[in-house]
Amino acid sequence: MTITRSSAVELLRRYEVAPRRALGQNFVVDPNTVRRIARIADVGRNDHVVEIGAGLGSLTAALAETGASIIAYEVDAGLIPPLKETVAGYPNVNVVHADVTEIDWANELSGAESWVLVANLPYNIATPLVIGLLDDVPAVTRMLVMVQKEVGERFVASPRTPAYGSVTVKINYWAEARIAGLVPPTVFLPRPNVDSALVSISRRDKPAVPVSVDREWLFTLIRTGFGQRRKMLRRSLAGLVEPEEFVRAGVSPEARAEELDVYAWGLLASNTHRR
Repeated sequence: MTITRSSAVELLRRYEVAPRRALGQNFVVDPNTVRRIARIADVGRNDHVVEIGAGLGSLTAALAETGASIIAYEVDAGLIPPLKETVAGYPNVNVVHADVTEIDWANELSGAESWVLVANLPYNIATPLVIGLLDDVPAVTRMLVMVQKEVGERFVASPRTPAYGSVTVKINYWAEARIAGLVPPTVFLPRPNVDSALVSISRRDKPAVPVSVDREWLFTLIRTGFGQRRKMLRRSLAGLVEPEEFVRAGVSPEARAEELDVYAWGLLASNTHRR
């Protein structure tokens, strides 16, 4: 069964643990919210799910109710006993005490060809984790992540908007992303000072930019361009892109990084070379 606010308080008291600010721990304590997340994730008996930061197991239990096979990772050793208690009645859940920033994903996910990540991600690991999985773990074909609303807006932003940046372009290279819903701070324990967003990320069958384009060079251009996003590209990319190469790519040297979508960045990368 999923966890309510009162049962979460009781679990924390009984196991003598508390949410740790350093780990960005805010536990979802509203059954309707976690069941809504499980429904949006659209997983069932034939699916394999990775949950990161399982906490007290509220979302874990809601996902388990769908019949999906779940690996629930939790880095905080103090939360492992209450987490295991919460999911004790679900044989389809495997609780793992591990730091996901250090594990070998290829080995961990070798039990199935395709995985869905569903997680309430703390602010400090959300962006590098999502990007890392897209870059290096093709077995994760879909994600539904709950992140701070500001982070979610960066994941799905459109060109020429303040939230649009290198992270957005990199996600667009690998996947299609959208905001699937908002989550108020009132459903968390402790209550955060910000709203959260559910972001749905679906990996493309192939990258948005042709595979013939040097990926590392593409990402170098993107990172450098957004590193000085207020400057025109002819200045922010000076030494990397020559004037005639802008012309060949059909990209204005007077444009700024935030004006280019992933396809335009691909054209720029394909008409230049590493320097």
